[in-house]
Amino acid sequence: MSTPEDGPVPSGPDPVRRERLLLADALAEAGPDAATNCAGWDARDLAAHLVVREGRPDAAPGILLSPLSFYTERVRRRTARAVPFDRLVERFRQGPSKFSPYALPGVDKIANGVEFFVHHEDILRAAPDWEPRDISPELEEVLWRRIKIARFVLRKVHVEVTLVQPDGRSVRVSGRGRGARGAVRVHGPVGELVLWTLGRRDVARVRLTGATDAVKTLTETGWSL
Repeated sequence: MSTPEDGPVPSGPDPVRRERLLLADALAEAGPDAATNCAGWDARDLAAHLVVREGRPDAAPGILLSPLSFYTERVRRRTARAVPFDRLVERFRQGPSKFSPYALPGVDKIANGVEFFVHHEDILRAAPDWEPRDISPELEEVLWRRIKIARFVLRKVHVEVTLVQPDGRSVRVSGRGRGARGAVRVHGPVGELVLWTLGRRDVARVRLTGATDAVKTLTETGWSL
């Protein structure tokens, strides 16, 4: 976790900045060879991804566009080999340079809240005997505001999916129209719903309710961002 040299993690009104620092701490504590829940990546790979994502705009499109992913992956691998792990972590901890698109006002909260939370959990939940951590109400609200990303991630799922928080708030994110093959409600805290939506279904603690056939169809469907 944080060291005296790093200073304390802030507990103020910026939950995304706080999550950045907690993620940097988790990377440093885990070490470069630690496993993560990103398939095929260790902590060094994940740190390189975070640095390239914010620092190499030329490589960023390949994160979402599969035809360009070969270039993004080549840059990430080169970065992982060339830059010492502790320097990668420190670069990420300091945030994007002023020339990065991620340094523009408002972009951090829009683009990084889900990213940092999920990758923080990718490290924590790859460890033996992990338990869910408490997250702040401020971060929960950031995640809930961005939960509609599920409509893009689940766009090919032929089941009507509704995400439901313990307080009853819900949002339907897939399966609209006549092609839907039943309806499923996915119940859990917002952090668990985000992890489930983004493919961490083996570690997300959620509960599915609905017709047996619809639940079976959903659980047998694969998806990714």
